[in-house]
Amino acid sequence: MLIDELNNAKLIKPFEVLGLQPNPEGRAGYIMRAWLPGAKAVSVLSLKSGKPLFDLKDTFQDGLFELELPKVTEPFHYKFKVTYSDSTIEIIDPYQFRDEAFFGLNTMNEDPSNIYKTLGAQLIEINVDGVTVKGTKFAVYAPSATCVSVIGDFNFWDGRRHPMARSLMGHWVLFVPELYAGQRYKFEIKDPMGNRLPHKADPVGFFHEQYPSFASIISDQKSYKWHDAEWQKSQLNDKLSQPMSIYEMHLASWRHDNNDKSLSYRELAKQLTEYVKEMGYTHVELMPVMEHPFSGSWGYQPTGLFAPTSRFGGIDDFKFFVDTLHQNGIGVILDWVPAHFPTDAFGLARFDGTPVYEYEDPRRGWHPDWNSLIYDFGRETVRRFLIASALIWLDYYHVDGLRVDAVASMLYWDYSRKTGEWVPNVDGGNINYEAVSFLKWFNEEVYKKYPHAMTIAEESTAFTGVSRPTFTGGLGFGFKWNMGWMHDSLQYMSIDPFFRKYHHGEMSFSMIYAYNENFILSISHDEVTHGKHSLLYKMPGDEWQQAANLRAYLGYQYAHPGKKLNFMGTEFGQGSEWNNDSALDWWLLKFDKHIGIQKLVADLNKFYRSEKALWKYDYDSRAFTWLDVNDADHSVFAMMRSCPDEDEEIIAVTNFTPVPYLAYRLGVPKPGEYEVVFNTDDKKYWGSGYETGHNAMTASNVSWHNQYHSVVLDLPPLATVFIKRRK
Repeated sequence: MLIDELNNAKLIKPFEVLGLQPNPEGRAGYIMRAWLPGAKAVSVLSLKSGKPLFDLKDTFQDGLFELELPKVTEPFHYKFKVTYSDSTIEIIDPYQFRDEAFFGLNTMNEDPSNIYKTLGAQLIEINVDGVTVKGTKFAVYAPSATCVSVIGDFNFWDGRRHPMARSLMGHWVLFVPELYAGQRYKFEIKDPMGNRLPHKADPVGFFHEQYPSFASIISDQKSYKWHDAEWQKSQLNDKLSQPMSIYEMHLASWRHDNNDKSLSYRELAKQLTEYVKEMGYTHVELMPVMEHPFSGSWGYQPTGLFAPTSRFGGIDDFKFFVDTLHQNGIGVILDWVPAHFPTDAFGLARFDGTPVYEYEDPRRGWHPDWNSLIYDFGRETVRRFLIASALIWLDYYHVDGLRVDAVASMLYWDYSRKTGEWVPNVDGGNINYEAVSFLKWFNEEVYKKYPHAMTIAEESTAFTGVSRPTFTGGLGFGFKWNMGWMHDSLQYMSIDPFFRKYHHGEMSFSMIYAYNENFILSISHDEVTHGKHSLLYKMPGDEWQQAANLRAYLGYQYAHPGKKLNFMGTEFGQGSEWNNDSALDWWLLKFDKHIGIQKLVADLNKFYRSEKALWKYDYDSRAFTWLDVNDADHSVFAMMRSCPDEDEEIIAVTNFTPVPYLAYRLGVPKPGEYEVVFNTDDKKYWGSGYETGHNAMTASNVSWHNQYHSVVLDLPPLATVFIKRRK
């Protein structure tokens, strides 16, 4: 019986029952039904004029009002005047807008970006009878659900009041007039057996509350006015030949206010922009800002891929944050997690009672490392959902790049699994062809729509062609983190300098494969937590030697081919391990050692950007020369960076021992005067200030290091020096 279906929130086809319907059995006219639990009386008014038309009858004395209208010959638009025991209100009936509710669903297969323009909670306007009706159109994909209702503050979180209609593609839709931004909502879903599931947040929601509700919030994506047009115009498609020094950071723990609380987006916009600009970084990379329920996941277990976290403010506040960075010449990269998602009941897990988003077989759909679910990359709806969740950040939020987390876990079926715990692919191998196909499509979509943007892979294996174009068989990423360099170089740096000569190859091995990919030399957050110590305290020796090791290492990083990335705190020698619940140890900047390290990084960034030989040809093997890579006994490395076909080169020499070397002969490519232009051992960086020799070194005709000329200088202890020919 209809009243039972309504009372139990089991109405499947509301547009065929509620609102104005043709009379059944061929009778003339129409019948109007209104489902308004708790109402005492309902009058129908003209939508255009507001004039009363007729009263409906409470047929069942239970909130279902109806009236047969035999003289009505065509549909019309209307609103209800509803009387409750304590109030009277006027509402526009959602069930007269069937076409508007379903509009746009058939365009989603044309372009993944249509998903965030069609699904979720979209603020729209409808013009009928000369009247503009504003409201929110809800659409959610739940193909196996038997019933879905939208619930929220506007209907007392009562799943009976706003049943949604199912499309042929499995989407449930409803347009609710006079529902505006700021209202909370969720979806009440019944599984294939008719059992009610925990209330679900909107998978395509633009904003969500925190614990305990995790409710989605209707949001206006058109209200913010951007001011970064100059930045957008200045962005070049070719990022490979541009300087890139990235400041990786975690918003919640970068800096706290006077009450030891995380800064808001708008506070960060001012303070972070000033700091990053002063430090000379070109970009910031944010650990995931997509909404996530557990702060301890650092954002890597997101439930709201389309929403900036509400921990720090609203969506316009986040846009203001990005806008401010752009206006100050700083790019914004976001970490994005399409590999897996958490099992929280309000999230994507078994969204309609079935695995809508995840692989059903736990040997493919369960991630043992993170106790999370793995997206089904072979399902078209999932692929489009994920790609849309990437594109929205480039579109609505103007970000400049996406770093894809945990790519290796996506590529291999046996990632972190033992024999028997995974299912091979169709060829009996361990490569997830579906994930490979998805990643290629993702990169193609990003670069097709946003050619000035960049994609970066965190991929820790030797998978071939990660940062090579898809048309050559690659995955299509613009860049790849050099995890091998990070591991080898930090292992080398942790060794007592006396024994480094036995590990010399660990520091130089990266150049064997440096041109296989477009690498970013990353020293990331993963290396300064979970018992791994801060970067400063990875270094051996006494207090001075630890700081000197760090300075020499950073100098070596900036000399080495590849773009640069360092995690926050490294730039001033953070002493303690990174803790996501605490701010960085800014108080350390009371001490000369940390002031010196911070000044070194600021100067190093500015020096790096001023010397195009250090970045313009990062991925051209002709632009790099080992001058001395075999001096293991002294733990010295000497390299030359140049610009092919241009009169531009710079030499970097690193001494990884605390012993200065007198009269070190260095091969140089041309005759003339050479000088030290940057020295990590300078006193202003809390270095020893050891003299390198004369300010100007005249190249002699003594061949050395496979060069026709050479100069002689004194190498400071635990230092990297950059040397350049005077012109």
